[in-house]
Amino acid sequence: MDETVFTYGSPQLKFGPGAIDEIAWDASNLGARRVAVVSDPGVADAGITQRVADVLTGGDISVDVFTGARVEPSDASLQEATDWARKNGPWDAIVAVGGGSSIDTAKAIALMTTNDGDLVDYINAPVGGGKNPTKPLVPVIAVPTTTGTGSESTTICVLDVLEANVKTGISHASLRPRLAVIDPQLTMTQPAGVTAAAGMDILCHALESYTAKPYTEFAAKRAEERVPYCGANPISDMWSREAVRLLATSFRTAVADGDDVDARGAMALAATFAGMGFGNAGVHVPHACAYPIAGMVRDFRPDGYDADHPMVPHGMAVAMTAPAAFALLYPTDPGRHHEMAALLEPDTAGSDLGRDALPDALRRLMRDIGLPNGLVALGYSPNDLPQLVDGAMKQQRLLATAPVDITETDVERVLRDSMTLW
Repeated sequence: MDETVFTYGSPQLKFGPGAIDEIAWDASNLGARRVAVVSDPGVADAGITQRVADVLTGGDISVDVFTGARVEPSDASLQEATDWARKNGPWDAIVAVGGGSSIDTAKAIALMTTNDGDLVDYINAPVGGGKNPTKPLVPVIAVPTTTGTGSESTTICVLDVLEANVKTGISHASLRPRLAVIDPQLTMTQPAGVTAAAGMDILCHALESYTAKPYTEFAAKRAEERVPYCGANPISDMWSREAVRLLATSFRTAVADGDDVDARGAMALAATFAGMGFGNAGVHVPHACAYPIAGMVRDFRPDGYDADHPMVPHGMAVAMTAPAAFALLYPTDPGRHHEMAALLEPDTAGSDLGRDALPDALRRLMRDIGLPNGLVALGYSPNDLPQLVDGAMKQQRLLATAPVDITETDVERVLRDSMTLW
C-alpha cells in the first residue's frame, strides 16, 4: 500500500537586517534565563560571537560561551563539546552562532546534556547505534553566519567519524532548532571561497529535494514510523523552486562581490528556503557521495577557510558529484530536471533541454565561482573508488530518498564521472 500522508516541520523564523538585536527577547520568550552560546574560532575572531553574547547579557540573561566548534565537526570535536557542556551546564537554551558546524555542535550539546549515553549511541546506523533520544532537548536558537547549510531548519547533526574515515550524522525531529534568527548582515564577512562552497550546498539541497522520490511512492507508514525525510511533496517543492530562483540571480554576484547587500540577502533567504525544503523531503545521491569525499580527505585545504586541518567543505563535497548524479537520475523525471535547469539559467530557458541541461548548468556555475575541477583536484584518483563507493553506500538513510534504488554500480559510475568535471 502506497503512502498517502506527508509531514512538514520547520523552526520559527525571524529574518532581516538587525534581527540579531532582538535575540535577548527571543530567548526570554522561550523561558531562558541562562544560555550557552556555541560558536567557532573564526566567528569569534570576527566579533560576532561576543556581539550576540552582549545582546543576551543586556537582556539579563546569563551566558556561558563555547568557541571550540570545529569546522566540519568530528566525533572527537563533538565529544569535546559534550564534555564541556556536561561540566558547565545545564542551560535553558543553546544559542548557536556560526555556520552549520556551530549549529550542529549546538544540536549535539542539546542532545547530550539532556539524554544519557555516549555520542556513538545516537549516530545513524550502521556507523553508530541509531538510538533515538528519550528525553526532551533544551531548545536551540540558530543564528547562521554563513549562507549554505540550512542547518538552522533541519533535524540533522552532521559529523566525521574519524576512525571510520566517513561522514555521517545524527537525525531526529527533536534536533530541529526551535528558532532561526537570520540576519543577512552577519554574512557580509563570509569569504568568497566559503560563499561558493556553502552556496552549492544550498543549490544541491534544493535540487535533490525537488528530484527526490515522491512521498506517494514510499510504503505506507504508521504514525510512530514517520521520519523527517518523507520524500518530495507539494510544500517542499515550493521552497526548493524559490531557492533556485533566488540563487539564479544572486549566487555569482555574492561570490564576486561580497559587499553586495542585495545578493547576500537573497543568498540568506535561499539557504533558509532550501533548508525548509530538503529538511522535509530529503536529499539523496550527491549528499551520500559527499560524506566519504569529505571523510577521506588527505591534504586538501580550501580557499577561504581558516582551518588548521585538511578538509573538504561539505558544500564543495556535495557539488563534486552533482552533475553526474543528475545525469544518472534524469530518466526518472525529465520534466523536473528541465524545470530546475531553466530556473537556474533563465537566459537559456528556451533552448533545447535534455539529459545534460542541468549537469551542464551546474558545471558552468561551478567553474564561474571557482570550485575545484572534480575529485582529482581534491586529491582523489580512480584507485580510491572502492572506498568512496563503500562510504557512500553506508548512507542508506539518504539513498532511500533517491527516486530509484541506487546500486554500488550506480555510485561508482557517478564518482568515476566526477573525477574531472570540465
